[in-house]
Amino acid sequence: MEAKQDLKLAVIIDADNVPSENVKGMMEEIAKYGIPTFKRIYGDWTKPNLASWKKVLLENAITPIQQYEYTTGKNSTDSAMIIDAMDILYTGKVDGFCIVSSDSDFTRLATRLRESGMKVLGFGEKKTPNPFIVACDKFIYLEILKRPISAGKQKTENSQKAKHETVKQINSEIISLITSTVNDVADEDGWAFLGDVGNLLIKKMPDFDPRNYGFEKLTPLIKSLKSNFDIDERTTERASIKLVYIKTKK
Repeated sequence: MEAKQDLKLAVIIDADNVPSENVKGMMEEIAKYGIPTFKRIYGDWTKPNLASWKKVLLENAITPIQQYEYTTGKNSTDSAMIIDAMDILYTGKVDGFCIVSSDSDFTRLATRLRESGMKVLGFGEKKTPNPFIVACDKFIYLEILKRPISAGKQKTENSQKAKHETVKQINSEIISLITSTVNDVADEDGWAFLGDVGNLLIKKMPDFDPRNYGFEKLTPLIKSLKSNFDIDERTTERASIKLVYIKTKK
């Protein structure tokens, strides 16, 4: 069994349904899960609206695949991506796929790849339909990967504005989800290892990510809910490493 960071991932991008400015942050995010081997992006590159991709593709070594529109109003890019994904699957050279699109047309593809034992990571904007989101093992919103590009005061203002626009509220539904998940993996005393809680949360809700709620990690998110959960940070043989356990307050 390969280590998580050694997973070989095929990255396929729908140029018509994601903005080019998100790619840098997205590729850095993908590196957390494995090594991107195949990196392909699909679109009709004769269109002026895709010109902004040129620099991004060169900087990230992504191969553009030309796909003409055979009929007005029909998206032939989707078909090309699906065919290539299945070809890559049958090579046996990858352990998973990163499907980058906000289009629900890739729902069946994600399902089929998972049926073949592939890890499927989805990337898209918050407008992405839920069927595609839940068809993935994990789905990451591109908005939380954006970086402000301006300097000084303007950079701070842009960063605050972006955060305000993308941060969700932790509502009762999310608290209920976390509570039930803690109870699912808790020991006899009610304590649950936070790592196990995080893994099960993603299985239950593929687009769950602390960054959606303004937190970089799950631990500070849980600490913000101190009225709902107790936290126990247990020391290990290595003083610099602590294991975090949480328990639902009665």
